[in-house]
Amino acid sequence: MTALQHAMDMIGRGADEIIKHEELEARLKLGRPLRIKAGFDPTAPDLHLGHTVLLNKMRQFQDLGHQVIFLIGDFTGMIGDPTGKNVTRKPLTREDVLANAQTYADQVFKVLDRERTEVRFNSEWFGQMSAADMIKLAAQHTVARMLERDDFAKRYAAQQSIAIHEFLYPLVQGYDSVALKADVELGGTDQKFNLLMGRGLQEHHGQPPQVVLTMPLLEGLDGVNKMSKSLGNYIGIAEPAIDIVTKTMKIGDDLMWRWIDLLSVEIGIAEAATLQADIEAGQLNPRDVKLRLARELATRFHGVEQAEQAVAGWNAAVRGQGDVSVLPLHAHAVPAEGLRIGPMLVLAGLAPSNSEASRKLKERAVRIDSEVCEDVGRVLKPGFEGVLQIGKRAFARVKLTQQE
Repeated sequence: MTALQHAMDMIGRGADEIIKHEELEARLKLGRPLRIKAGFDPTAPDLHLGHTVLLNKMRQFQDLGHQVIFLIGDFTGMIGDPTGKNVTRKPLTREDVLANAQTYADQVFKVLDRERTEVRFNSEWFGQMSAADMIKLAAQHTVARMLERDDFAKRYAAQQSIAIHEFLYPLVQGYDSVALKADVELGGTDQKFNLLMGRGLQEHHGQPPQVVLTMPLLEGLDGVNKMSKSLGNYIGIAEPAIDIVTKTMKIGDDLMWRWIDLLSVEIGIAEAATLQADIEAGQLNPRDVKLRLARELATRFHGVEQAEQAVAGWNAAVRGQGDVSVLPLHAHAVPAEGLRIGPMLVLAGLAPSNSEASRKLKERAVRIDSEVCEDVGRVLKPGFEGVLQIGKRAFARVKLTQQE
């Protein structure tokens, strides 16, 4: 395999679309480090695994010797990205944007190589633009073309309002590529319109149009919806290692392969195929592969020691192998007379409702310190400390104190 083919295979892994393949090959043949851009609007203070799909791809470009630009959209964040929205998105304040941007900068180097990363803010150039400059930029596109964008078209057809400033967002994101002279821009599949805008604006300004590489949107813990904080189906990269491990172990087996393809660095394409064949042949338990992925993710964000402690905690709680004291202890205040097991399972976050907790108790799916509990009248009083568990995947080590 040639070096070029190796690079194309690595870059293409997990990608949804590359526009255009031949242009990417031509850029790679130039023999210089390419400028790889990805933009992140600081709309929330923490990054989650969904964000790392792009970060992982950026790291692969770095491993191939290229320069990546982690662009923080502190200017665009104050506009509000309309992508995928059916209502106008509330813009952030300057203070919110700057606070979130700082946490982004602190977190990205858990994945990216600091030495080969430019961290830039698009207020660098937009903060210098006059009103006349912005009008000139807006003149480079038509309303008709903007309405070709799927979310705008749906809102227009449904007679839902579209604020004028929302039309500026794709233009501003596209102009970022001009300002940075990007060779390649990465983004989710939902960003394709904006990424192509960058190609058009670069051509307008006499630059070679950037290659566009789109990555799939990572499904969250539910296996259905895009990973999102608002849906609660996410794993934050700043979460404790034990939470990363336990949440990863809860995902379905089908989703596991999707996560491996988009998130794993250690499990390559060929090995993933071998692992799948071994599972289908009954020679390997998918749980062991999932635990390997969970260990890799926890190690990436917290280091080997904390990751191994988290895996040990999971083994202790689920497999009964080891000391459960390595699990994080969560304190809950309850009345002096105690709390019945059903409401306690809800309080510990193991069941969504009392009725669901009761159903699990009747199914003998609830354990207290590894012992099956089916007594819905069981009361846990202040001073109790132990592990509550539902099924094989949901557990929590709790300590009860008395309410004041």
